[in-house]
Amino acid sequence: MKKQEISIVDDEPINLMILKKLLSPSFLIRAYKSGSDLLQAVEKGIKPDLILMDIMMPGMDGYETLAKLRKNPDNHGIPVIYISALDSLVDEEKGFSLGAVDYITKPFRLGIVLARVNAHLELKQARDRLKNQNEWLEAEVKRRMVENQLIQDTTLNVFAELVETRDNDTANHVLRTQNYVRIIAKRLQKNKTDINCLDDDDIERIVKAAPLHDIGKIGIPDAILLKPGKLSAEEYEIMKTHCKIGGNAIRLAINKTLSVNETKNEEGEITALFFLEEAEKIMNYHHERWDGKGYPEELTGDEIPISARIMALADVFDALTTVRPYKKAWNMETVVTYILEQKGLQFDPNVVEAFEKEIDAFAQILNHYKPIYADGK
Repeated sequence: MKKQEISIVDDEPINLMILKKLLSPSFLIRAYKSGSDLLQAVEKGIKPDLILMDIMMPGMDGYETLAKLRKNPDNHGIPVIYISALDSLVDEEKGFSLGAVDYITKPFRLGIVLARVNAHLELKQARDRLKNQNEWLEAEVKRRMVENQLIQDTTLNVFAELVETRDNDTANHVLRTQNYVRIIAKRLQKNKTDINCLDDDDIERIVKAAPLHDIGKIGIPDAILLKPGKLSAEEYEIMKTHCKIGGNAIRLAINKTLSVNETKNEEGEITALFFLEEAEKIMNYHHERWDGKGYPEELTGDEIPISARIMALADVFDALTTVRPYKKAWNMETVVTYILEQKGLQFDPNVVEAFEKEIDAFAQILNHYKPIYADGK
């Protein structure tokens, strides 16, 4: 077993000799004649488990040496015991105020020196074990959080892709719309409008929820979902129900989870479900219109959650720029013109302004995640 290391700092050779003789049978001893010698050794990486240090030394005294040692946070864990002929309460208080853990007066009583050295080394070992354990626990918690996040994200993508497999366009729709949502949200954050004040957590939650926006289409019959022509009025009404189908499914899942899980934060909600609540808003309201002519609840303006307003534009942009069973893809110029014309009508004016500043970014995403169709074209 490796010996614990003790550094002794004293300008008197006789004191160094006495302490070294006492401690060397049990510990690795390094002796220094000055505070500067100790500091140089520590800077080179020689970190003792304990320091025994005289106060009255020529040049740099023990107080100054300890003050300089403690300037580096990495050295805060090294216990320092003062050994000194100074025995006033003022001297002791000054030493403790600088961070010393003990104070032994000269002449030495060797039994006391050995007992205090052992006591403080045991305390340091306990602190080190606790620190290592805490670091391990923190690393383990972080690892498990990353692992759980990966599982969570993968599960969400599975749900999203299940929806896409029932449509002609595959998962690239999810990737594109998710990126469009991120671009708009980031631009709104830069614009710092009072109504649309989004922080990084808001954006991450909205982006994570975005792929679930059309999960309610699982409940729509294929004859309607994949119909190559225009839907009849009756079929359109059925198609519109996908918003509530998805939103209700998420709300049911959230309520069931809350009913069986008692681990809640101070606000009474499980933090991990926040993004699902955002997903519920997006599912329910991404077909609402700024002018109140959307569905399912004909909300107007700011009644529509900001995440749904962002998703509305992203979803329409993707629908217009890609082939769907009922239409051909529009060219970029026509799509941009349409969206700008719908400012204050179909779309939130702030969201349209954000889009207008990021048109090139949208084009890059569309080009990077090209549509992949079932027929391979």
